[in-house]
Amino acid sequence: MELGGIRVMVVGLGVSGSAAARFLASRGASLMMTDTRSDLPTTDLPAGEVYLGSEDPAWLHDADLVVVSPGVPSTSKLLQAARAARTPVIGELELASRFIDFPIVAVTGTNGKSTVTTLIGEIGARAGIRTFVGGNLGTPLVEAIGCGYQLAVAEVSSYQLESIKQFKPRVAIHLNLSDDHLDRYHDLEDYGRAKARIFQNQDGGDWAILNREDPLVWRLNTQVRSKVLSFGLRKPGPLADAAIWDDDGLRYRLGRINGTISLERFRLPGRFNRTNAMAAAGAALALNVAPGLIERSLAEFRGLPHRLEFVKEKDGVAFVDDSKGTNVGAVVQALAAVGARVVLIAGGVDKGGSYAALREPLRQKVRVLLLYGAAREMMRAALNGTTRVECVQTLDQAVTRAAAAAMPGDTVLLSPACASFDQFKNYAERGRAFQELVRAL
Repeated sequence: MELGGIRVMVVGLGVSGSAAARFLASRGASLMMTDTRSDLPTTDLPAGEVYLGSEDPAWLHDADLVVVSPGVPSTSKLLQAARAARTPVIGELELASRFIDFPIVAVTGTNGKSTVTTLIGEIGARAGIRTFVGGNLGTPLVEAIGCGYQLAVAEVSSYQLESIKQFKPRVAIHLNLSDDHLDRYHDLEDYGRAKARIFQNQDGGDWAILNREDPLVWRLNTQVRSKVLSFGLRKPGPLADAAIWDDDGLRYRLGRINGTISLERFRLPGRFNRTNAMAAAGAALALNVAPGLIERSLAEFRGLPHRLEFVKEKDGVAFVDDSKGTNVGAVVQALAAVGARVVLIAGGVDKGGSYAALREPLRQKVRVLLLYGAAREMMRAALNGTTRVECVQTLDQAVTRAAAAAMPGDTVLLSPACASFDQFKNYAERGRAFQELVRAL
């Protein structure tokens, strides 16, 4: 892909868009850069025209290419005008992939992406492979170019997959699918189609790693052109020649190769983290990493911040930060992983899905449900009758109330089922605030 001398408009100047702009400039492209935020700092942007605070399709009149950031919706006037004019529109993920000549492992799914991405990266590093880890996780994939890497492991979101054309990972993983981002997608089917695009350019030399216990994921096994490796807690049928399952460790079968990877020293809690371990191990096996190296990496992995992170115990009550639990499916998994009695803190900005799947777990394990933030009354209406429900306005009020309501043996769990943007910049800021409030009790 030649960039020298072409005119490129970068739409959206967050982390991904800014990185794309810097890369494009380094390859000689002439830039126009735009963002609907009017107060955006521009000091880190390369030379070029910058338009802030609005969208004017007239800016596109001489653009050869548009590079769009994941957060920009398809309703953007600029994107609609670009497509009407048949100006190519791609994202930073697609742009990066056209300049990467080493294998890419791409990880998608509603929950668990960051954990699996990081874990595969650690396995690769232990195997002596110079491994880039990033994508939606934090560092844009475009920053892997020209740095001597031998492998890229990228978390990829549905938003990023909307704008791919030729993106072709050597290994593509789909972990699970449940209601999320329904403020952007029409329904779960629409969201699922965006996720499934991760496989669209693969061929018989690639691997698709699929959760066979998630029916919305597993139905893709008859649609992909790549080799399929399945994972799940139960043993697969005898015809599955590439599979991983949980049988006092991770049992694996790849054709005539069979073996076990011990989980005796694997420390992450919950059944869902065992499936995360399976997916990561499957990717490593597909890349011919030795099982012993995989086992040692699993034993040493300590998890990621704000994902069922133990904060502190006070007066016999455990406080756990799962601020990354931004959808209902993640909260269900978190409740299954912690103790039998829970004081749950949830709330924030509603993302458009149903809260119905929370009702039975709340009945079974949650003594008190504390709801805060913009979605609190909506969530109360959906979850009333399951357990004792209280509403407060802010997270600090919720933590104070939770500490008062908890009894010895309880777990106070922050797992919001919502986005953070009503009171915090992102889930990480929310998690840090929770931890500071807990330590100050």
